[in-house]
Amino acid sequence: MEKTISYIQTHQERFLSELFGLLRIPSISASSDHKPDMQACAEELVRLLQKAGADYAVSMPTEGNPVVYAEKIKDSSLPTVLVYAHYDVMPVEPLSEWHTPPFEPEVREGRIYGRGADDDKGQGFMHIKAFESMVATGELPCNVKFMLEGEEEIGSASLNAWCREHKEMLQADVILVSDTSMIGWDTPSITCGLRGITYMEVEVSGPSHDLHSGLYGGAVVNPVNELCRIIALLTDESGRVAIPHFYDKVRIYSDTERAALLSAPFDLVSYRENIGVPEVSGESGYAVPERTGIRPALDVNGIWGGYTGEGTKTIIPSKAFAKISMRLVPDQDYREIADLFETYLRSIASPCVHVSVSFLHGGAPYVSPTDLKAYQAASQAVERTFGKRPLPFYSGGSIPIISTFEEVLGIKSILLGFGLGSDAIHAPNENYPLENFYRGIETIAWFYKYFAE
Repeated sequence: MEKTISYIQTHQERFLSELFGLLRIPSISASSDHKPDMQACAEELVRLLQKAGADYAVSMPTEGNPVVYAEKIKDSSLPTVLVYAHYDVMPVEPLSEWHTPPFEPEVREGRIYGRGADDDKGQGFMHIKAFESMVATGELPCNVKFMLEGEEEIGSASLNAWCREHKEMLQADVILVSDTSMIGWDTPSITCGLRGITYMEVEVSGPSHDLHSGLYGGAVVNPVNELCRIIALLTDESGRVAIPHFYDKVRIYSDTERAALLSAPFDLVSYRENIGVPEVSGESGYAVPERTGIRPALDVNGIWGGYTGEGTKTIIPSKAFAKISMRLVPDQDYREIADLFETYLRSIASPCVHVSVSFLHGGAPYVSPTDLKAYQAASQAVERTFGKRPLPFYSGGSIPIISTFEEVLGIKSILLGFGLGSDAIHAPNENYPLENFYRGIETIAWFYKYFAE
């Protein structure tokens, strides 16, 4: 491994420059206006993988955005690692809160700033560079395949069918993913659990057109008022989701399991300061790591309706909208939760309005056992580069396609992420520490070595 580590350290500046080229492409999957950018990003990844040493790399069409597939098969008798990452990024609004343009990356105070710096271009790019480093030095000890998609941020709608269609091509011993975070720089961890998700959109319609609020106010139900009332009834005063039967299948953890989860270092003061809140909130009877790791939650992700421009416009809006997501835990079913959500919402809505409920996307929770050989190899790799044995960590985030991989491909995933809570993913000023970027490349290389052994 001396040659590989030396190669990584020698080529750090070039690695960063190539990452910047990738970050400049505004590959926002949520916007149809960026469809050409999705294609351009896929083509750039093909070029980078070919340059890195892949024997075969191609952009493959789906019903949505392309999937980039690449492989290097050294010997069929060797183990095979399938790398998954995504090249699409979140929308950048509100633009006014960015300190620098989101698609003009730069390094400030030891951090890479730009949309996708962490999630997931920065973390996915580490795998390409670890692969390149081992190929270039002749130290790659296993077969490697890449599956890089462009729809993760909108629910991976096309990937399920694509995986089923190419099941044989994707056969591997393990799927390696870097799209998660660590507890902290001084407390390395490996994610062994992800929450699932059910994502819904609600439309509340009232009058056929906007009405004068003076002439009609007090006689007609205002859709914005009604939507706010409905949303207020989705959770109760104890922080629990109020939807009937929502908790019926939630896995209950023993006192011993909860104590093990809470044994990881957690600084509540720093947690509050990092996100700028005076106090935390959530389900009564559970600490913050439990609320975000092993308990479900419901949040409004966006709400709009009526007039929001400069000045005044006295109207009763004809429509109001909201996007609402529910984070799920084992053993909740995201499809069942969608049905429960719609049933409850219609039951509490006023008969004076029309309610439309749409399911946008969902995914099941995922748990990766810590006794897997691949998990042990990842643990060894992290200990090698961070100097500490990593803790198992239950993440509050969701990667909907991970559970599909197990269902369709029959392969477990190892979630070897290097992000930090301070990276502002999905938010303005997303960033990624340079040290994590370089150390992540080395850790991935060590994973290949230990896993092959």
